[in-house]
Amino acid sequence: MKKSILKKYARMIVRVGAAVKPGQPVRIMAAADQHDFVTLVVAECYKAGASRVDIDWTWQPIDKLNVNNRTLESLSTVPKWQHEKLKLMVEEVPCRIWIDSDDPDGLAGIDQEKMQRSAMARYKVTRKYSDALENRDQWCIAAVPSYAWAKKVFPNENKARAYEHLWEAILKTVYVTPDNDPEKAWAKHDAELKAHTEFLNKMKFDYLEYESSNGTHFKASLIPESHWAGGGEFTLGGNYFSPNLPSEEVFISPKRGFAEGRLVATKPLSYQGQLITDFWIEFKDGKAVNWDAAQGKPLLDKMLAMDEGAPYLGELALIAHDSPISNMNILFYNTLFDENASCHVALGRGFCDTIDNFQDRSLEECRALGVNDSMIHVDFMVGAADMSITGYKNGKATPIFRNGNWAF
Repeated sequence: MKKSILKKYARMIVRVGAAVKPGQPVRIMAAADQHDFVTLVVAECYKAGASRVDIDWTWQPIDKLNVNNRTLESLSTVPKWQHEKLKLMVEEVPCRIWIDSDDPDGLAGIDQEKMQRSAMARYKVTRKYSDALENRDQWCIAAVPSYAWAKKVFPNENKARAYEHLWEAILKTVYVTPDNDPEKAWAKHDAELKAHTEFLNKMKFDYLEYESSNGTHFKASLIPESHWAGGGEFTLGGNYFSPNLPSEEVFISPKRGFAEGRLVATKPLSYQGQLITDFWIEFKDGKAVNWDAAQGKPLLDKMLAMDEGAPYLGELALIAHDSPISNMNILFYNTLFDENASCHVALGRGFCDTIDNFQDRSLEECRALGVNDSMIHVDFMVGAADMSITGYKNGKATPIFRNGNWAF
């Protein structure tokens, strides 16, 4: 891929995604083999006026060695230096950028039980820091290909060609081409997402009902004091940023405890470096009570038992079947992309910023209204070509989706 177009993408991540402002520190998380692209991102951060850029390097093979060789006690401990690092983040509120390039199978064979239990233990200690950053910082998740991920997506291509194919697909999803201005293209796309949210917020539905021939029959209630969101969003300090590149969704946090029926996944879920395929989940009184999967059921079992909020829903997201990423007909094995090709829901943590006047409410007040709380937020895809979604207000039905696409 030409360096000139990669520079355009890096600039978009910094200027549109994280929206770095002069004087702000930046923290980037990326895999060690992505050092060349990260260098471009760092350069763009400084061009935007960043005061400092710190890098947290990751590497799946080392993560796997750590989990399989360290004791549970060691993995569960948050050392003093990490506390100090998290305290500094709360104090400085840096822009955060995650460059995702993980191999979907990169953690296969890991000791899942140990990894889950240690993550739960650490979260109990560190959640006070994440709560303190809630809605205060600009953050962005974007992706670049790795050779292992590319071969998973394009198994019939040689390594080099698969890598180029994945680069081409990723750049297409974020409107980066050699001859366009991606920032202007993204602004136009952002406005289209806002038009959908305006209609849904005007309707103020009490609940939504989903139907599909694959077995999905499901309904979920909405929080009366909530609103739909999509595209860019504002921090409490008024900075506008785009957290997901790409993004095709409009979304809301449903009311905890009020979901009924079955949701059938329409795409595999890549979770913690392993795949869960051909699965379904049944809900009663808002909670997942029954589920199965052709592959990865033990992983699904552990995910739903991560904490008290894990089996409840934190998000409903609407995406047209006839949309740019869906029309590529590529299974990315990566939630950032696959979730944007299909309507999806998320298990676990909800979004306080979908509550009206959230900036004037505490986290506890938002959760009391019905926003779910959990250490996880895991999206899985349920959209299908024949899906119907209907909104109900005071018993009156209004079509939202018909045959997989917007009905308005």
